[in-house]
Amino acid sequence: MIRYSRCLRVFLDSLAITVMGLTFGVVVASAQAQQSLRLDLPLDCSPGIDCWVVNHVDLDSSTGKQDFMCRNHTYDGHKGTDFAIRDLRRMTEGVPVRASAAGIVAGMRDGMIDNGVAPLDRNAIGGRECGNGVVIRHGDGWETQYCHLRRGSIMVKSGDAVVQGAQLGLVGQSGLAEFPHVHISVRQDGKIIDPFTGGSPEVGGIRCDVAVTDDGMRSGLWWNDAFNETFYEQTSIYNAGFSGVAPNIDAIRAGLYANSQIPPTAPVLAFWADMFWVEKDDLISLRLMGPDGGIMVENTAIPEKHQARQYMFVGKKLRQARWPAGTYVGEITVSRRTESGERQSVNERRELTIP
Repeated sequence: MIRYSRCLRVFLDSLAITVMGLTFGVVVASAQAQQSLRLDLPLDCSPGIDCWVVNHVDLDSSTGKQDFMCRNHTYDGHKGTDFAIRDLRRMTEGVPVRASAAGIVAGMRDGMIDNGVAPLDRNAIGGRECGNGVVIRHGDGWETQYCHLRRGSIMVKSGDAVVQGAQLGLVGQSGLAEFPHVHISVRQDGKIIDPFTGGSPEVGGIRCDVAVTDDGMRSGLWWNDAFNETFYEQTSIYNAGFSGVAPNIDAIRAGLYANSQIPPTAPVLAFWADMFWVEKDDLISLRLMGPDGGIMVENTAIPEKHQARQYMFVGKKLRQARWPAGTYVGEITVSRRTESGERQSVNERRELTIP
């Protein structure tokens, strides 16, 4: 299974704070104490449109894994929430990371490159898995930590007072991060707190029903309770498009096919899609249709195991002088059978015009 950024435990003493191998001096000033923390988004985005929550807090204190919905959108020991952006191209354009709540900057680190380190290579950055990051204290024992920021982007320093929404830096891929995202950890008195429930795996374990209020909404620390509903997607088709060559997954995730113009004489016409969280026995269908509405090529696949990330494509080689002018349509559908036996589907559709 693909595993993503991992944040380690915070050790506190009377002299310093050590976070991910980074030692900060203690800041005497403190934010105004508050009984409960209320959080805003840690980055500029619209969930489900141009950012996606792809890993939640692991609430299983054993060697297993379980998110707050009693599913597996996490990995063993994950201590925060990962907000992913679409690709490296978007990262280069710049996506601001924001303070989710007002407070005092307890420490920061910058200077690590955005090369993305896989879990198997974590020894190369031992103690610095967070990459470039910021820690903010909010009073009453609360603090938030923001990881994997872009090198050279951090705009705050230890001791700074920040308001909610203040820009801390830009989304990056520094430290132990296989894709561009910001990881936010929430802690109170040193204990990890899941912002979707307000509970801690150390004291609560897996309690999938405790976050649901009488009106059916999920409680938590977010300012907007609706966030708790829209943030959780069983499967996210977060990227899809066309290419004039056989698609390459590294090129897709680098954003090299974004908004590309495909000439009428392109050797290949392909439709591709990249997804988070597909399950064993899902039915994934892709099709490419021509200007006349007919199906040019289609394919289906059934994953043999759970996958944190999955991509597929269908394509056709040019067999004539040029592709017919007009609008081409690509469609992808991910269908999953529910416990009741019915199928639920998510789908995406893209259009391409060839002059």
